[in-house]
Amino acid sequence: MNKEYIVRKNEEIEKIVKKGKKTVSKLFIIYNIESKDKKNQYCISVSKKLGKAHLRNKMKRRIKDILMKNKMELHRKYVIILRKEAIASTYNELKEVLINQIKGEIK
Repeated sequence: MNKEYIVRKNEEIEKIVKKGKKTVSKLFIIYNIESKDKKNQYCISVSKKLGKAHLRNKMKRRIKDILMKNKMELHRKYVIILRKEAIASTYNELKEVLINQIKGEIK
């Protein structure tokens, strides 16, 4: 995932969480807000409670891969928080739930 698609600043993340729309599924909590840029931007958060560093990094890589392979031009900024159930899920389950949750909240 290129740097241009990543939300890094704490102030920006806090703004998305406080003012953005929230959707909840069994695997993810997603906050989103309208973006002025012509691209989607993401912040992926995995709590230390979910496992050791190698497992958290693996989950982040999977989510980034899903997002880059399924580019959607929705012009929004997202904060994606993984829930405990996501650790035991397969790649295809993660993909299906994440894409449906992102697309479903816009319509």
